[in-house]
Amino acid sequence: MKKVQFMALTSLCFILGLQSCQKDEETIVGEEVAAKEVSAELLAKLADAQINTKDVKVVDFMLPDGTTKEMIEVEGDVFMSENEILSLESVSASDRNYRTNNLVSQGKTITIIGYTGGSNALSTKEQTALQWAVNNYNALSGVSISFQLTFGTDYDSKDMVVYHNPSQSGAGGSAGFPSNGNPHKFVQIYGLDNYDTNVVEHVITHEIGHSIGFRHTDWFDRASCGQNQNEGAGSIGAIDLGGNDPANSVMLACFSSGEDGEFGADDISALNIMY
Repeated sequence: MKKVQFMALTSLCFILGLQSCQKDEETIVGEEVAAKEVSAELLAKLADAQINTKDVKVVDFMLPDGTTKEMIEVEGDVFMSENEILSLESVSASDRNYRTNNLVSQGKTITIIGYTGGSNALSTKEQTALQWAVNNYNALSGVSISFQLTFGTDYDSKDMVVYHNPSQSGAGGSAGFPSNGNPHKFVQIYGLDNYDTNVVEHVITHEIGHSIGFRHTDWFDRASCGQNQNEGAGSIGAIDLGGNDPANSVMLACFSSGEDGEFGADDISALNIMY
């Protein structure tokens, strides 16, 4: 809850024919500003999708141009609109995550731009990390989707934009899931100034992964975060793509300062199965 303070000032005072103003009295008014709550309908839909509803909240999601739009935050780094939540469909799910049911259209060339304007611009290090991440995706053999990377500010016409959010606390990134055959458009990163380029590459690769359909590898317990909290499989899906090396996946829910930014063997296998 926020406290907003207001000060009441007297208007005009006349002394010896001269007009002057002084603070006659000060009144502190405590006004409770309630955070907007997630509706019962949306929470029920998320619960039906077996998505953990403990920390679901309405947030002002910052866009590259500094404006904001209202989004729903789930699972720590995934943001969805109300319509996206309401459109979730129920499906059967298996034991271990890799991908959602929503994928990018097969064979699509995804246009991706690294944002370079104003306070939301990627730093030189972040631009390098984005280039490395895109290179890794494009180097995969047998994967039908690819990325076409540019840098600039004209993001409206692009499928995906990667940008810095200077207002977000902590360190990491955020994205969303594909819809209608298109990747999630907005990929934020933040708080990574003190990490090396490989770690930034890891975070960007991870968030691009969400945007093309990956869920967290450890969705079932978030062990990489030191937690034991099931994110749920649900209607967006948590479809097992096999693999025997989840500990080295770029899609673990949390990252460390020792990340090398490269795909694990399971990531590569999963991308070949998905695309």
